[in-house]
Amino acid sequence: MATFVVGVDVGGTFTDVTAVDTMSGDVRVGKVPSQPQNEAAAVLAGLEALAVDSRAVRRLVHGTTVGTNAILERRGARVALLTTAGFRDLIEIGRTKRNIPALFVPTFVRPRPVVDRPFRFEVDERVLADGSVLRPLDEGAAAPVLDAVAAAAPDAVAVCLLHAYANPVHERRLGELLARRLPAVPVSLSFDVVPEYREFERFSTTVLNAYLQPLMDRYLGELDKRLFESGYAYGVLTVGSSGGMMTVDTARRLPIRTVVSGPAGGVSQACFLAGHAGFSDFITYDMGGTSTDVCLVRGRTPATTTETEIGAFPVKVPQIDIHTVGAGGGSLAWLDVDGSLQVGPRSAGARPGPAAYGLGGREPTVTDANVVLGRMGTERALGGTICLDAARAREAAASLAGRLGLGVEALADGIVRIAVARMTSSIREITIARGHDPRDFTLVAFGGAGPMHAALVADELAIPRVLVPRHPGNFSALGLLVSDVKHDDVRTRVGILRAQSAAVASAVAEMETTAMERLAAEGFGVSAQRIETALDLRYLGQAFELPVALPPGPLDLPAIAREFHERHRATYGHADPGGEIELVNVRLTARGVVDKPAPHRPTGVGVGPGATASRAVWFGGRALSVAVLERDTLPAGTTLRGPAIIEEFGATTVVPPDWGVTIDGLGDLVLERV
Repeated sequence: MATFVVGVDVGGTFTDVTAVDTMSGDVRVGKVPSQPQNEAAAVLAGLEALAVDSRAVRRLVHGTTVGTNAILERRGARVALLTTAGFRDLIEIGRTKRNIPALFVPTFVRPRPVVDRPFRFEVDERVLADGSVLRPLDEGAAAPVLDAVAAAAPDAVAVCLLHAYANPVHERRLGELLARRLPAVPVSLSFDVVPEYREFERFSTTVLNAYLQPLMDRYLGELDKRLFESGYAYGVLTVGSSGGMMTVDTARRLPIRTVVSGPAGGVSQACFLAGHAGFSDFITYDMGGTSTDVCLVRGRTPATTTETEIGAFPVKVPQIDIHTVGAGGGSLAWLDVDGSLQVGPRSAGARPGPAAYGLGGREPTVTDANVVLGRMGTERALGGTICLDAARAREAAASLAGRLGLGVEALADGIVRIAVARMTSSIREITIARGHDPRDFTLVAFGGAGPMHAALVADELAIPRVLVPRHPGNFSALGLLVSDVKHDDVRTRVGILRAQSAAVASAVAEMETTAMERLAAEGFGVSAQRIETALDLRYLGQAFELPVALPPGPLDLPAIAREFHERHRATYGHADPGGEIELVNVRLTARGVVDKPAPHRPTGVGVGPGATASRAVWFGGRALSVAVLERDTLPAGTTLRGPAIIEEFGATTVVPPDWGVTIDGLGDLVLERV
């Protein structure tokens, strides 16, 4: 019997399912409608649609936006916060600064914390920044506080004590006392969630972790249970924000690390594909129904960060640095107060969706604009289930075109151009704004709408080449299968770098031992374990730091200092070779390497580009008769001159005039300017 590894990307509109036969390498892809509040049913429906028996699945990895959406929609758990006396309002005060663009908004109101003040409790204790105990925890005095916490009947508890990253003794003890008092209530300890300094970010991240714990516990527990009952017996793996997999136990304990897990899968797959396709520096461009996610990758290593925000709340966990903009296929076109045409960030969502879906939508979207322009066909059901209605798309566009005094096609072209401008701006932010020239990169386009707009985006940025991989509509789900199990750890050790040799060695040894024991418990032998370490460094007096990787071998602090100066110059345009360098954190990443399905080379002969249809497609303000090709009919080595439309399950690739396309040996579409 054939066996499979399966990747499942649970989105807001569709659940993408990809199964790879472990023996033959054959890939099966499918989409089924997502079922909010019942995601497990959608996963099982996806397996059924692919004709994959759960008993034949040997590894199932899934990515989800459940946690992210819960934060954005403020539908997480009722959380009680337990903190050091005098600091109950820290999560509300924050850093007392207003970030751009809020700096210029006179009506700005700071978002309300997810823990209301009556649910914040204080205990009398104090640990100093060096880890020494100034005031021991008085368990007798803490007893009535714990009584009050229990009386509040929280769904989850967050324990955030000052400087617990330096010495977690008090947090550990409070965790034990809470487990006795409230055995059914999950407890998040800040030293476990974010064991590093910067109190506001640590508190915020820990509170959000507790906010998600009951929801994610139910979701993952139900998914695990339903799959086990259907015959799958190996446990569900979840891809985290850093691109690595987590076991279901880790994901339940640290759900905050699952945010942006779906987009992270796409970046991981692009990095894996790059190693086989022979390119190194690229920009991932993932355009879906609601948003577009872009990420810069150099040397097949994506940019990473530990500083981000979700719903205006700081989240300090390691993650791939993915930049998101509210422009997708479902983004709505609308008129601003000055009569100018705008697109997004408001989206039609899954329901009613674009007008062309025929589900009640009346306002034109980017998808409707592409239908009007002929770039999206109506013969093929979208995602295998939704039939597009060209008449409804034209009707929606006509209502807005009349208000602007434009023709329907002119309005549709304007909608696409504005959407492309917004997506182009997001790529400029991760390239030009950070000192990178877009012309040095390949644009890797995927997602349901990415290949349709990729050449237009590349034109705006003078990017010379676009690569559309096989199965672009399911690319992120496929990427979940090439992710390794990953654990991130950190120790704060603030001090002058040249005097921290012993502290660095001690921290690395401590974290390495813990990581290797954890990977061994998860079934990874020494040969399948990979350890990477880095230091967070800054010039003395700076507020933020840069990571510098530690090379294998003996610790060479002068070489590390030279590398930091170069990193600082590359990032900020200047360096101070004589300046004093300060160590902030020691970081470690441990990977358990899993078997990965190699890119499957297409074996079909293909009937060639001669087997085509044609339709009228608008380019440059006029309708052209354009060849419409089925991607599966194009054998490797095929070369075509645009304009052309290439259709497949889950995506459509638009090749504009003055562009050409070649099918490479892996079956990828490579678009280049003619």
